Amino acid sequence: MKIKRFVKNDDTFICKNCGATVPQLGYTSRNHCPKCLYSLHVDVNPGDRANNCGGLMRPVAVIPHPKKGYIITHKCIVCGFIGKNKAADDDNTDLLIKYTNPDNL
Repeated sequence: MKIKRFVKNDDTFICKNCGATVPQLGYTSRNHCPKCLYSLHVDVNPGDRANNCGGLMRPVAVIPHPKKGYIITHKCIVCGFIGKNKAADDDNTDLLIKYTNPDNL
């Protein structure tokens, strides 16, 4: 039996960091707030919501990728877990650029 490593979970939610209403993305699972780029540590595998930590995942870096666009690195402020996620089309471009240079933080 094959274990599914990705679960599409594209629900609208309220950002726990900035309070913005985050709409569905429409083409894949929404992982983070497009306004402030924060996420929640809720997944073991993308979209499964199987992690009990629930801590805020602070964006700590953004790396441009030639084929995937921007890759956001998040760090959980509760347990220290570090994860990476592809930026969404509607993410705050100014913040993405700001996080590409750690000196700007």
